[in-house]
Amino acid sequence: MIQVQSFTFNPFLENTYVLYDETGEAIVIDPGCYENYEKEQLNTFIEDQNLTVKRLINTHCHIDHVFGNEFVKKKYGVKLEVHLSDVETLRAVKAYAPSYGFQHFEESEVDSNLAEGDTVKFGNSELKVLFVPGHAPGHIALYSNADNLCINGDVLFMESIGRTDLPGGDFDTLIKSIHEKLFTLPDETVVYCGHGPETTIGHEKQNNPFCAIRN
Repeated sequence: MIQVQSFTFNPFLENTYVLYDETGEAIVIDPGCYENYEKEQLNTFIEDQNLTVKRLINTHCHIDHVFGNEFVKKKYGVKLEVHLSDVETLRAVKAYAPSYGFQHFEESEVDSNLAEGDTVKFGNSELKVLFVPGHAPGHIALYSNADNLCINGDVLFMESIGRTDLPGGDFDTLIKSIHEKLFTLPDETVVYCGHGPETTIGHEKQNNPFCAIRN
């Protein structure tokens, strides 16, 4: 059974996730740790739980979700996996990070790509890759049918949605991703968001002012 541990890092209040199961194998998703104390907080949890990090995945590559990529790659000897369409999004971060006040951003290279329908495996667990662009051109979500959970980055929030005014964003594309990919999941699916609290598919279908499908 997949366990989910979240951390809220950096001034953007981004949610970083560590997923692990009974085998002790784990994956890190969207490491937003920028300050050293944030990196230490992440590492302390991993060490205290005796976890072995097997994979590093970005749901998308906006600055707040990638601060800790290089730290995780070096610390745990893992490769960075993103969707091909978001590689340029990641490469752009180095150029604009100083303008946001982040003078010590560590650039990281993508090692492999994830695409719609791929399966992310660790321990006894697996997650299905969903391609959900709109907030970012190469945005993905990770869904477990067995554990009724979805790590959805910045696509869907508690009664809100991801912004679409950044480069590569598109409102209509985002709504299509939500309706065709996320809202087809079971209502009881717990959605872990890139910012703010978790929600459920059923709640958002009924209550989200941007994309609800009311009966």
